[in-house]
Amino acid sequence: MKGIVDSGGRALIPVELRRSADTDATTFQVWIDTGFTGDLVLPTAAIEDLQLEPSGSVDAILADGSQIGLSTYSCTIEWFGTSKPLEIIANQGESPLLGVGLLLGLELRVDYRNLRVDLTPSQKDDVGVR
Repeated sequence: MKGIVDSGGRALIPVELRRSADTDATTFQVWIDTGFTGDLVLPTAAIEDLQLEPSGSVDAILADGSQIGLSTYSCTIEWFGTSKPLEIIANQGESPLLGVGLLLGLELRVDYRNLRVDLTPSQKDDVGVR
């Protein structure tokens, strides 16, 4: 999977999400956030646009140490040629965030000189979504 480094220095990759396996995909440029240990965060507006179904909530600890509850939603992600179910977290931010949960078993290379991002499966590991 190929991505870019934007003018703000953020590593971005395209991710295709669907409400369900039989609906059309929407592509989001997601910001790779290695400080986020979950899978994927989407802004509430994007969740509403996709008409995702609520699935529950999770407790989260923010960078400032505060703890909050966040709603979760069910969707399907296209991840290295496979459609997989995924629980995403809603927030009030503006940028979708991809966390470490989806990076496990992958190799991430961010080339700031050439403004490129490469995300590839490890030679020995299968890529999976928890």
